[in-house]
Amino acid sequence: MICNSIKTSVTTPAVAYNGSDSGFRRNPLLQTQRSLCLPVLAARADPKPVLSISKPLHLSSISSFQPLKPRKSLTKCEAYEADRSEPIEPTEAAAAVAKSEAAKKAKIGIYFATWWALNVVFNIYNKKVLNAYPYPWLTSTLSLACGSLMMLISWATRIAEAPKTDFKFWKTLFPVAVAHTIGHVAATVSMSKVAVSFTHIIKSGEPAFSVLVSRFILGETFPVPVYLSLIPIIGGCALAAVTELNFNMVGFMGAMISNLAFVFRNIFSKRGMKGKSVSGMNYYACLSMLSLLILTPFAIAVEGPQMWAAGYQTAMSQIGPQFLWWVAAQSVFYHLYNQVSYMSLDEISPLTFSIGNTMKRISVIVSSIIIFRTPVQPVNALGAAIAVLGTFLYSQVISLAHYQLSWSELAVRQSTDSIEVRQSNEQAGAESCKLDDGRESGVGMCLGD
Repeated sequence: MICNSIKTSVTTPAVAYNGSDSGFRRNPLLQTQRSLCLPVLAARADPKPVLSISKPLHLSSISSFQPLKPRKSLTKCEAYEADRSEPIEPTEAAAAVAKSEAAKKAKIGIYFATWWALNVVFNIYNKKVLNAYPYPWLTSTLSLACGSLMMLISWATRIAEAPKTDFKFWKTLFPVAVAHTIGHVAATVSMSKVAVSFTHIIKSGEPAFSVLVSRFILGETFPVPVYLSLIPIIGGCALAAVTELNFNMVGFMGAMISNLAFVFRNIFSKRGMKGKSVSGMNYYACLSMLSLLILTPFAIAVEGPQMWAAGYQTAMSQIGPQFLWWVAAQSVFYHLYNQVSYMSLDEISPLTFSIGNTMKRISVIVSSIIIFRTPVQPVNALGAAIAVLGTFLYSQVISLAHYQLSWSELAVRQSTDSIEVRQSNEQAGAESCKLDDGRESGVGMCLGD
């Protein structure tokens, strides 16, 4: 390979090559020309180059022009666990994720199974107590008192961490507790007058009350499919009520009032408890205690100790000491099933919870019909099935509506944020483009490099 050395003299450029000479004669005038050592090209118009042997150039070894071999990176980035000194393999990480998902599904399954089982057991023992001791106000009071006592013991023994509350928390919780108390007593009154299955069929119409209250009182609007999903709920409940063999107006109105009260409980809870850092278990415990304080004076005024004592003597003579076990069981299981339902809300989505609530109602209806041998006509069973199916459809439609609304709100928020970011970036860019003397330079310079 031959290199040209362009001299300072334009008239006598020379290319020097000497095969026997390995030296390079340094010339001060040529120090600035070394970077111009290029392959042979026509550097001037004269096609006759002048050869010179007085200034030879050294011919480097061809091996020195070989491309460099890639070096191994000296730094190696890998993921480590806190208690490990070896990197986590991809397969191991995937196995850990799969194991975590399986554990979460198993936990949700345990929540659902426990929730349904406790609810079925409560309804059975509650109906047995009400059949032998028809005092729903006292029965409701004992359920709240038992749950409050259980939670106080749990906090005192530090089995559960006590919540940190203040006066504002209890003030916000008060309307929720009032609605919860009314709904609880009304449902117990209903079950004391009619079959458990009929009460739960009517209570499956709660979504209709929720939509109607939100529409006409709160002024909220819903998509058309939500209103259409109420047709099977209302129709199924009406068909079941008309064909009920042991229909009772007090029992029917109790279930309806319970639906309305629980709708307001949910509204007050959603509005007032935003931003409160209280777990589901402690939240329901505080709700039970406040409801107990509200209910006790009304229970004494409506029924009174004299009626309770007379009814107790009658129940003990007919049932025996087993009656006390029934009362204790219905009180304990009432608190447990509600506590598990509130705890499950911390782990699952509202849609999954609503589906679980629908399946719970089906299990209660079927189990109560089997255990108490409730006579059911085919038309009555059809009405119950339509009402429960309508509740399931409502949960699906309302979830889809909330999903679409959340995505539209997210899109609007992202659009607003992008506009704000773009405006702030442009403002920041304009400020950064200011020169030292305060003058603004051209936009092309700012937005270019």
